[in-house]
Amino acid sequence: MSGTGKRRAGAGGSGVRLTRRGRAVGWLAGGAAVLVLGVGGVGAWVYKDLDNNITGADVDGKLGGDRPVNLSPGSKNILVVGSDSRDGANAKYGRDLTTMQSDTLMVLHVPANREWATVVSLPRDSWVEISACDKGDGSLSDPHQAKINEAFAIGGAGGEVAGAAACSIRTVEANTGLRIDNFVSVDFQGFKGMVDALEGIEVCPEQAIRDENAHLDMEAGCQTVQGETALGYVRTRYAVGDGSDIGRIGRQQEFMEALAAKAKSKLTSPSSLYDFMQSATKSLTTDEDLAGIDPLNDLASELTSIPSDRLTFLTVPHYPREADVPADKANIVWQYPHAADLFTSLAGDKEVDKKRLQAQAENDLVYASAVRVQVLNGTGVTGRAAAVAEKLRAAGFTVVGTGNAPENTGTTTVAYPAALARQAKVLASRLPETKAAQAADATAGVVTLVVGTDLDLGRLR
Repeated sequence: MSGTGKRRAGAGGSGVRLTRRGRAVGWLAGGAAVLVLGVGGVGAWVYKDLDNNITGADVDGKLGGDRPVNLSPGSKNILVVGSDSRDGANAKYGRDLTTMQSDTLMVLHVPANREWATVVSLPRDSWVEISACDKGDGSLSDPHQAKINEAFAIGGAGGEVAGAAACSIRTVEANTGLRIDNFVSVDFQGFKGMVDALEGIEVCPEQAIRDENAHLDMEAGCQTVQGETALGYVRTRYAVGDGSDIGRIGRQQEFMEALAAKAKSKLTSPSSLYDFMQSATKSLTTDEDLAGIDPLNDLASELTSIPSDRLTFLTVPHYPREADVPADKANIVWQYPHAADLFTSLAGDKEVDKKRLQAQAENDLVYASAVRVQVLNGTGVTGRAAAVAEKLRAAGFTVVGTGNAPENTGTTTVAYPAALARQAKVLASRLPETKAAQAADATAGVVTLVVGTDLDLGRLR
């Protein structure tokens, strides 16, 4: 915070360090947590007008039945998407894009006791398996490896946010094991309207930013941005900092927290409050259960009641995919077993120790390509080992051979020699409900995966 008392959003690490509460609440619904606090002061007709602005999308029929079970009744996982739709006024943004895109993707976990919460960012460059999804024309896409944000584009090919959200939910559920209970999508144009209603937000980039794709031309130094410049600032990637999606995530989080803070202090006149709330509510699409001022207000109240030191914001542990696939210099992969441990904790409604998770991920990094695996077929089904080996290679593992197990088994196992305990744990964490065990007769230098009849290929992370 500067000497003038203004809160500043930084670029590439500059600016103030923002509170975890502000980051989560600000991004939760593009300022919805702020707007609902002012609803009580407006007339009933205005309340109804704003309530009708929020679009409810029916995704239930598009999700299918093969979904994770909520292991902790009363808890909820909310998928929050920053939507980069290419329809209407958004069509000019980006390059050679004609479909919906998800610019920001995160999961908010609210526990059953409502005493803490965790927000996990899933970078759009995360290289994962995209689930089979309804493309909106009656056909299904094939499962394939790609950036995680492609799911939103595939499901939204028909122009409906419901389809885009459903495909994102299916993909996030398959890769995390978390049951997604609700979703919130925030559109670009509504975001711009919120900033304009506040007469801009002050940012302090340490270097000049020139980005034609984001329609951005900024000088270095503190300045107030609104309209197209504000939108470009939160969208720009390659023209600032290290050019990574991780850097952009931080910049977006800081900007939205600054927006929320300014809204709280500035929205005192009925006209400015109304303009802000109009833009915010029009930018929102949610599942039908959250589609209204009342349910959003209830959610915001739950979040604001959580102590600051119990609201944790983090990014899924990851590393550059280049470590596994040298030719890929653009994407990241999630780091195992730490990513699996994170999602398992949330699925079990257990609070995550951020510092401990970060320390473990930093000090115990094993690339998938460093895990040499032999795959043995214990199912009796011809070709099963080859199919599993193909998926492991796609995930970056080094498969050294396939074959048949001495006998068939119903249980998938991972066996390793003493020196490969860490490598075995990385592999086992990618196979739900599979444990690694040291074996005296294990092949030296290799982790052995025996595929049992219980292994569901679709659940291999």
